[in-house]
Amino acid sequence: MQGDEPTHPEPAGAHGHEPVLLEAALEALQPGPGGTMVDCTAGRGGHAAALGRSVGSSGQVVLFDLDPGNLAYAAKRVESTGGGQAVPIGRSFAAVGRELSRRGLVANGLLADLGFASNQVDDPARGLSLKAEGPLDMRLDPAIPTSAKDLLARLDHAELRELIRRYGEDPAADRIARKIVEKRRDKPIETTTHLARLVREAYGSRARESRVHPATRTFQALRIAVNDELGALEALLAEVEAAAQLVRDGASGWLAPGARIVIIGFHSLEDRMVKQRFAAMDRAGLLGDRSRKPVVPSHEETRANARARSAKLRWAKVGPSEPR
Repeated sequence: MQGDEPTHPEPAGAHGHEPVLLEAALEALQPGPGGTMVDCTAGRGGHAAALGRSVGSSGQVVLFDLDPGNLAYAAKRVESTGGGQAVPIGRSFAAVGRELSRRGLVANGLLADLGFASNQVDDPARGLSLKAEGPLDMRLDPAIPTSAKDLLARLDHAELRELIRRYGEDPAADRIARKIVEKRRDKPIETTTHLARLVREAYGSRARESRVHPATRTFQALRIAVNDELGALEALLAEVEAAAQLVRDGASGWLAPGARIVIIGFHSLEDRMVKQRFAAMDRAGLLGDRSRKPVVPSHEETRANARARSAKLRWAKVGPSEPR
């Protein structure tokens, strides 16, 4: 790893979030002085600040985030390191190729941490957490027209069952959907605690056997649906693949030859999409190298940061295939 300053993480308490798999991400990305790095999910700037220190004053860090408060915070944090110039973009990372091309930027590396900033999860008003009562919102971008509450009020039993089964992979999806439809006739489901209680009731005695809260998968499913998370990830992967094809063909694009792509997922749906797309790109001769197995947090990291426990990192290097 090259850089102007050490890339050790700063204390999480100072910024409200501790970046996951930071050292592993830096090792996979290999940012160097003067490089252009893209952080697709800037959050509170933990990964971005380390990237800024690595690229130095002659480099830049392009930041994407739908949360304007976090985007501004991350940009200031990057520039406060004395390292790279911050280029904040308040759009979904699904538009990464278009936004970089429009600015004439060519990336040497791209990071997408698909988790959420702790300040978002811990804010009851977001409706993302089971720990505190809040409105069933779950929108990461306030401009999104449909909240989780709206979905629970509108979808019929079959649609709710499919949503929870597909995005939450919950075997109790049918019982949960039935319970929601039954109870919303009496009272609208508008708070996190109300929904969590209904899901626990749907689980019945099995709730006591669950290692995590029975509503965890239902919350995940609603959050994914509200924010179209898998659609955004699919768009990002398609942008990366299209840029890799340009590299293979010797044409210019928004990814530099040898650019490194790092994606950190937190559930099987995300990880499966990344794994399959990287494998397909490898077969097509678009990658010089890639991870064969996901990088996971150490026991020490998960003990220090419980939110890291389900993280899986996969990386790929854009360019012609190398002999193995």
